[in-house]
Amino acid sequence: MYASKLAYSMHLAYKTERGQYQALNHNSGVLFAKATENEDGTLRAKSLKQPYLFYLADGNFGVLAVRTEADGEADEQSKGKVLLFSSPDLLQYSEIGLLELKADTHVSDVSCTYDPERNGYLIQWIDGQGQGYENFTADIMSLTNVSAPVEAEPFTLEAVQTDIEGIQPRNRIAVSPEIARRLFCKLTVPENIAVVVPDRVNAASVEDVKGVRATALYSDGTQAAKKVHWNTDAINWDKAGTYSITGEIHQDHFPFPVALNRADPCIAEWRGKYYFIATNDADKEHTLYMREANTIPGLVTAEEALILDSSTYEEIGGLLWAPELHIIEDELYIFHAATPGEFFHEESHVMKLSPGGNPMNAADWSRPRRVVKKDGSYLCEAGKTISLDMTVIRWNGKLYAAWSERQFLPVDLGAWVYIATIDPQEPWRLTSDPVLLTRPDYGWANNHTFVDEGPFALYTDEKLYVTFASAAVDATYVVGLLTADKGADLLDIQSWTKGNYPLLTSRSVPGEYGPGHNSYVTDEDGVIWNAYHARPGIEGPRSSGLRRVHFDIDGAPVLDLTEEKDLNPGLKQVSMEVIVG
Repeated sequence: MYASKLAYSMHLAYKTERGQYQALNHNSGVLFAKATENEDGTLRAKSLKQPYLFYLADGNFGVLAVRTEADGEADEQSKGKVLLFSSPDLLQYSEIGLLELKADTHVSDVSCTYDPERNGYLIQWIDGQGQGYENFTADIMSLTNVSAPVEAEPFTLEAVQTDIEGIQPRNRIAVSPEIARRLFCKLTVPENIAVVVPDRVNAASVEDVKGVRATALYSDGTQAAKKVHWNTDAINWDKAGTYSITGEIHQDHFPFPVALNRADPCIAEWRGKYYFIATNDADKEHTLYMREANTIPGLVTAEEALILDSSTYEEIGGLLWAPELHIIEDELYIFHAATPGEFFHEESHVMKLSPGGNPMNAADWSRPRRVVKKDGSYLCEAGKTISLDMTVIRWNGKLYAAWSERQFLPVDLGAWVYIATIDPQEPWRLTSDPVLLTRPDYGWANNHTFVDEGPFALYTDEKLYVTFASAAVDATYVVGLLTADKGADLLDIQSWTKGNYPLLTSRSVPGEYGPGHNSYVTDEDGVIWNAYHARPGIEGPRSSGLRRVHFDIDGAPVLDLTEEKDLNPGLKQVSMEVIVG
């Protein structure tokens, strides 16, 4: 569940002056080493050990660490060097590169301190034989302008007493209350601590009262609107006066899983109804079934209808993967991957619902069309490169597709995520060249296999968030995050920020292993739901789950807010006064 590529990273814990250390981020890593690139374009995974946190001269943070191979063994490329990072807030990090220590030996431990009197950085390190050394540099960001090492007594770190699971203690650093509060709010799951409703409202009808929402307050200072089931039986609408009423806050209950053997789930609202579609692991991905209901909770028990199977068309065989429902210019489409039979021929396809057609009727869906590039040629060369997990993104009045693509020949590059604009009239056709969005360069993205896949957009007023899934689809599967600002050109890679650590892992929610491949849907009350798959047990089947999306102090998505933290059961009952007349 917590493989070496996840464990060999920098973790953070915090304590107040008199408190005990508490792990942040579910005791998962927040800083990972990036993979290096081989001459043939393949990636070589790297990990890190012995991270040391210190202040830079400008008040930002620096981290020095020993870079290792993926399994923690010595990295020959890092001989005589240590890996340097910088960060403004201990949340987002920049990998500066390997700092030259001008030594012909591996580094086993390292520390660093800025000396204001010398206007530079004292770097202390220990080699594999336990011998200590010191270097000095006035410009640590240059990576090379470092003095020759001199022998010194090996440094030691202050002992840390804690019972955090699996901890390899490193150094301690004091931070400001503002930094501490921000880290706590970003790296812990908020909890519902209070509920607020108006003391009194003026109303002329039951509908006026039904529209009154409760506001749930959370431990990080955020809030969320909640629907209330108000009991208005005591109100006489024909008689002016003040009436006291009670209500219960509404909360949909979705125990995990909501659908066994259903992976890569997607829910969409279409003309007043909700539809659920997913990869069918029960028959080894040979069929696509869909559910229809008037509400999202109704999808859990709704009957399924067969939409596509591996014998309908000669060019569509098994491995019907990751279907997604998208509405483009008031037309409904299903984006999915399919193959004539071989895994190495898996390619992205698009089906369109006929005008006035019934989404639950297979005959009303068009023959799947294979995605093509802007020149009309197929997106990928079958047998050499596969494509899958295509999704649709709308931003700044433009329509984009993002998808996962994996080249197998002449070498296996792993799965990378690309983006391009598409034609809204023919959304299976790209109108720009593909641009690389992300590749599995962090340790959390290349467990057992190098994979970034399953992109899906989540929109707010100021930000575009794209979550994606990484690593093998086992218990090490995780969810990463890309962010772009309002007005950003999505085909400019500089417009995107990639998070250093995953939003969801097997450590995020007890009993849910390998969470990933998210999609999002907004219900009739404006609540955004995260549909995802995970395993009910390390070796359990991939199965679908649903959980409300919360937004943190920065407006970024929180995907691990469980029902009991979303709404404290003891705070469900509320009351207020209604003034009639």
